[in-house]
Amino acid sequence: MEVMSKSNQKNTTRDLVETALLIALVFIATRFINIRLPIASSGGLVHLGNTMLFIAAIVFGKKKGAIAGAFGMGLFDLLSEWAIWAPFTFVVRGIMGYIIGQVAWSNGKNGNNVVTNIIAIILSGVWMIFGYYITEIILYGNHIKALASIPGNVTQIIIGIIIGIPVAQILKKHIKK
Repeated sequence: MEVMSKSNQKNTTRDLVETALLIALVFIATRFINIRLPIASSGGLVHLGNTMLFIAAIVFGKKKGAIAGAFGMGLFDLLSEWAIWAPFTFVVRGIMGYIIGQVAWSNGKNGNNVVTNIIAIILSGVWMIFGYYITEIILYGNHIKALASIPGNVTQIIIGIIIGIPVAQILKKHIKK
């Protein structure tokens, strides 16, 4: 079964199923594999949703990475006490997935170059820190409070690199495209 979009790209049933599974994996890793930070006044959370987002974008590219991040973590926010964050998360995480996929798949690398993948995650991490900094200023009207979330965000990026890069490389070898 194939669905034709306006840009004449084919979306196969496999693409739809993979994307749905990636959204679910990002959501589950965010919801169930997390630690609430006692230092952040806004109730910060360190979770493995980022790791799943990194893996999705490296293994499957920018489109699926963006969709998995936006919908997976946006859904988490909607179903938690952080519902007010959902629109911001949707944008920040969607762009993160896009950045990672775009960089990791650039110049024919197709997510197979470890150094490029690390650079992709770091670039997306800079975006995440900036995006959530601005979000906290909008939501709380306080840039000092926004600064307090940066260590947790950096921690998530580092954990994502440590776990996500090796897992993505293993999956790249075993997933048939």
